Amino acid sequence: MNQSNIIRVLVADDHPVVAQGLVALLECEADITVVGQAYDGCQAVELFRQHQPDVTLMDLRMPQMDGVAAITAICTECDNARIIVLTTYDSDEDIYRGLRAGAKGYLLKDAEPDELLVAIRTVHSGKKYIPPDIGAKLAERMSNPQLSDRELEVVRLMVAGKSTQEISTALSIAESTVKFHVNNILSKLGVSDRTQAIIAALKRGIVSI
Repeated sequence: MNQSNIIRVLVADDHPVVAQGLVALLECEADITVVGQAYDGCQAVELFRQHQPDVTLMDLRMPQMDGVAAITAICTECDNARIIVLTTYDSDEDIYRGLRAGAKGYLLKDAEPDELLVAIRTVHSGKKYIPPDIGAKLAERMSNPQLSDRELEVVRLMVAGKSTQEISTALSIAESTVKFHVNNILSKLGVSDRTQAIIAALKRGIVSI
């Protein structure tokens, strides 16, 4: 096959077994070659700069720099980067953040190998690849009110088990302001108390432990 028709792929995943399995799968395809393997977000950005791959497979949870931050960094430098999120996480917030950062596709690691190959070729052709179930969760996320940056700070501290007084001290704001933010969080998440808010925030991927 003409080298100009080969799809050059960068694999970014912090689990060596997963990364090597992906490489083995992709190298069996006549029109695909793997140009690099990254095991954290920082390395993914550096290898992207070095190799300028046609398609990048990006995990979301990685050390040093997570996948969303890496996607953002890459797309800031190269606005036509073609990145597919390949992850085990399918919460509506993870999907929203990944695609908002600039990913052109989103696929779960339990997808069939043939679907991954279709996704790579589709994104390489300039189109997006978002399976119906992922699209449905994205639509649900888009219809939900978004937490403000301050509300995100508050909910992260709530998940960490901090009291109203401790959150007040940590953020240097009045306790009444903390309560105001908590009420907004409950309203936006559609729950009635802090425990339900914490569960909802974790389930939707708004925060992680």
